[in-house]
Amino acid sequence: MSDMEPERIGVSRVRELAARHGFKFSKSMGQNFLIDANIPEKMVRLAGICESDGVLEAGPGLGALTVELSRAAGRVTSVELDERLLPILNEAIGAPANVTVVHGDILKLNLGQLVHEEMPGRIYHVCSNLPYNITTPALTAFIEAGVFKTITVMIQYEVARRICAGPGSGDYGAFSVYANYHCVPEVLFDVPPECFMPRPAVRSSVVMLRVRQERELSGGAEDLFFRIVRAAFGQRRKTLANALFSVFGADPHAGLGKDEILDCILSCGLDAMVRGEALGIAEFASLADSFLRIGLNDTNVIHRCDI
Repeated sequence: MSDMEPERIGVSRVRELAARHGFKFSKSMGQNFLIDANIPEKMVRLAGICESDGVLEAGPGLGALTVELSRAAGRVTSVELDERLLPILNEAIGAPANVTVVHGDILKLNLGQLVHEEMPGRIYHVCSNLPYNITTPALTAFIEAGVFKTITVMIQYEVARRICAGPGSGDYGAFSVYANYHCVPEVLFDVPPECFMPRPAVRSSVVMLRVRQERELSGGAEDLFFRIVRAAFGQRRKTLANALFSVFGADPHAGLGKDEILDCILSCGLDAMVRGEALGIAEFASLADSFLRIGLNDTNVIHRCDI
């Protein structure tokens, strides 16, 4: 750490830094910077970050969260896409010896390789104020990297509710299943618009995803599981049987008839008229097993789910 403690970010500090460097906020890049120093401090504390940890931060902006992470973690790697921000960020955070700022696109980097190279021997976590426009792909990338113990992110309020939603709720969807399959998500606290500059039009929430060490399924069964999930939520107003037939019945690799699909649904103890939004992970897993038992083993599946 440097001898001089960096100044905590506030509204006057943000204005000063932006004016001195001639920086203009970019809506297209989802730039809404924290101006309430209590929020990053609370994020780091609730995330349980400690000296043995290595933390990946995406989109550090002006470093409000970076500063707090540098005080708690053993190592911090912050990835910033906007080249204009790099000199401002370096000034804002000072010169902490345990922080590395990387210029790059978080969605294009090999995250596992990055953290192993920059923070070897640590327990890896994500802690970030994510730009709203990359929430889903960024979370997917963090999960699929397979190296993080927890993922603590500030995201849009409504998206946080969808991630944590359970079967039968209006917020429940394909990404809810994806997130809950891989992680145990929890909304930690909400953040009002006035805590940012520029002020966003929506509320934010901080959510923590504790990554599961063991998964329900593996291999082809897991692939099929997620294809079934996508099909079930692709046409929410249809019954599960009709939604699945629209995908698997038309697929030349599968070619399942309506009767076969309905038999699979009934064999799982589900009602013939059930809709996908009523199923939890266990029911979707049972359905995938049932499909495999009748000989379906299509590996041409889509892993990623859209909100």
